[in-house]
Amino acid sequence: MSDFPRLIPRVAALALLPVLLAGCKRDDAPPAAAAPAPGETVAPAGAAAPVVLKDVIETTPGYIVGISYPAQAAAYPPLAQALHAYAEAARTDLMQAVSGLKGAKPRAPYDLSLQFSMVVETPRVVAVAADGSTYTGGAHGAPLVERFVWLPQRQQMLAAEQLIPDADGWVPVSAYVREQLMTALSASLDEEALEGEARAGQMALRSRMIDDGTAPSAASFARFEPVMNADGSIRALRFVFPPYQVAPYVVGTVAVDVPARVLLPLVAAEYRPLFRPG
Repeated sequence: MSDFPRLIPRVAALALLPVLLAGCKRDDAPPAAAAPAPGETVAPAGAAAPVVLKDVIETTPGYIVGISYPAQAAAYPPLAQALHAYAEAARTDLMQAVSGLKGAKPRAPYDLSLQFSMVVETPRVVAVAADGSTYTGGAHGAPLVERFVWLPQRQQMLAAEQLIPDADGWVPVSAYVREQLMTALSASLDEEALEGEARAGQMALRSRMIDDGTAPSAASFARFEPVMNADGSIRALRFVFPPYQVAPYVVGTVAVDVPARVLLPLVAAEYRPLFRPG
């Protein structure tokens, strides 16, 4: 398969629960996982505090909660702990909003819909995607988008700032991703048949979002998942951008694959053995 990067727009629409959304609110900051933090080296799996990953379905007149976990994640206790912490942080935020109603019934039920899915599972790399939304009033839910990369042999969550520790290393990553996003934007405007001032306005608005959302820093590229070769090595990293980061909400979650040939000169020496150009 070619390592040419793919641009993959994806709306995090989950089938956990049917939810009626109404009104408008923007809050695109997903809850932070309590522990272990990305990049943190933890005690061996056997020493980690046990966490039971149990799917949640809860329906009341005022709110709905739906959370699902992949069964495989239980085999990695520190990873399971991070997933559970992320979900509980989102649930806490929802319940705080419900408490703010002071017993009043919302126009539409408040909602938390969150699905964790196993993306990669190899002896050296395990990755889990979190996608969903939370609704506490407004026209639509606030997106919840996160990625967790666990290295079983190192007993470590892999963070962007550890993967590429030199701040200057994000400059070529940013340039590569911007080029892919701008190419896709131009193609999208062509499909919409926009011309003249309408096209120029959209181009200016959305190119500014791309520039802001792909600033050359680890924070801009904090969410990523490995794309694997058949031999279990990483041939690319798929950087994931929630709604509003590089495109309007209606576009949904956007992802860009950056191939190993671009990343390898930038990656910290201890992680280079995980990669092989496809």
